[in-house]
Amino acid sequence: MSRLYVTTPIYYPNDAPHIGHAYTTVVGDAISRWHRLRGDEVFFLTGTDEHGQKIQRAAEANGLTPQEQSDQYSARFVEAWKALNIANDDFLRTSDPRHVGPVTKILNAVHDNGFVELKTYEGLYCVPCEAYYTEDDVPGGNCPIHGRPVEHMKEENYFFKLSMFEDRLLEYYEQHPDFVVPEGKRNEAIGFIKQGLRDFSISRTSITWGVPIPWDPAHVTYVWFDALTNYLTAIGYGADEVRFNQWWPHVHHLMAKDIIRFHCVYWPAMLMAANLPLPARIHVHGYLLVGGEKMSKTRLNQILPGDLSDEFGVDGFRYHFLRDLPFGPDGDFSYEQMVARYNSDLANNFGNLFARVATVVGKKCNGIAPAPRADSPLAAAAAEVLVSTDEAWRRFAPSDALEATWRLIRETNSYLEDNEPWKSEPGQEVDAVMGDAAEALRIVALLAQPAMPSICVELWNRLGLPGTVETTTVLEDARWGVGIGGNKLTKGDALFPRKS
Repeated sequence: MSRLYVTTPIYYPNDAPHIGHAYTTVVGDAISRWHRLRGDEVFFLTGTDEHGQKIQRAAEANGLTPQEQSDQYSARFVEAWKALNIANDDFLRTSDPRHVGPVTKILNAVHDNGFVELKTYEGLYCVPCEAYYTEDDVPGGNCPIHGRPVEHMKEENYFFKLSMFEDRLLEYYEQHPDFVVPEGKRNEAIGFIKQGLRDFSISRTSITWGVPIPWDPAHVTYVWFDALTNYLTAIGYGADEVRFNQWWPHVHHLMAKDIIRFHCVYWPAMLMAANLPLPARIHVHGYLLVGGEKMSKTRLNQILPGDLSDEFGVDGFRYHFLRDLPFGPDGDFSYEQMVARYNSDLANNFGNLFARVATVVGKKCNGIAPAPRADSPLAAAAAEVLVSTDEAWRRFAPSDALEATWRLIRETNSYLEDNEPWKSEPGQEVDAVMGDAAEALRIVALLAQPAMPSICVELWNRLGLPGTVETTTVLEDARWGVGIGGNKLTKGDALFPRKS
């Protein structure tokens, strides 16, 4: 048994969550679910980033206080994750009172260690990014991420001495080659460091919405020092040091590539400055594109999760984004591809396999699943699939894990086609084939749980299996021949009705 702390970014609650937010969150949820099935200790965190100028301006535009604005929009994320069956252990809002202490603690540590300086900032700033840019960063005067004009700002700020950490960061990257994955994103972070690091602002005086700087309350903590600390807050930093030390060495951050600079450069330097261990690993994925473009309010190309889950079901939604969009590179969402994947993998392969087994067992075996054969032709494939599925989930590769699991589905369908039990008279031969097929489905119900938790509960129940699939220990219970035989099968409606 091991311990795993999985985090998503905390999302800006200035609009409803779209499928890009959902993608990262579903990946984190599925990985967490797999490790729980392995018997590992897991803590899965998500939340919302509610301080800063962007939220304050949005609130003013809507005639609300920043807290009211945050309450309304943060609730949308809570509701969306509940609707997608996200089993997070905590949902942290940076406006939570419990977050003030950890932010204060890390700021004091960095300040006391000599890495904070008061000076005047004058330059370019992007409000949606909550980030400063140089003129070289913004050709044409537009933010490279949002495409909007940046603003000229001049303000007295406290600065974090990021420039003092160039050598330490490069040395750490060299000594820990898997600190950031995939390799291309690691190289991007290293390239950014080698360009030369500039000190960055950690406070503002022109806004009031945020955590006050502890040694100078006229200043409010700048969003990244506030936001990134959420990962520490959720596990007890500054409040329960025993609990914090149990979880923090095991943290795995999930994030999109647009925040590489903050998570892979600023964040490790901040932790070094506070004498805190660095995360175990940072997993970076590309953008979820629509028509080749990044989703944004200005492009009007955002797609809400509910728009798709209402049509394909929650598990159909989860399966598509985990299977069709490998974690790492950019992925381009296509409704047509979602329909094709749903029909191919879910309706034709998975759903049809269960329907076949339930029908033949009902007609030829009196509705009772026969026991599988120890020497079944499917036994070796099932053993290989278990190993491959486990290996893929543990390296944060949901697409590969599901491809491995679906190998067992395909091989079981082929096994039935080769033997054609529906053409045979009831007897030992049919019992042998159907016992093997039912056992393969039992194993699939275990292996597919992280992606499709609800449908796997339904499948488990229809297979007449005792207990609940959610309390199984996958590496033991997914072994061939340990759990079926003598159970009454229930066919029911199609697990995945085909889409036209």
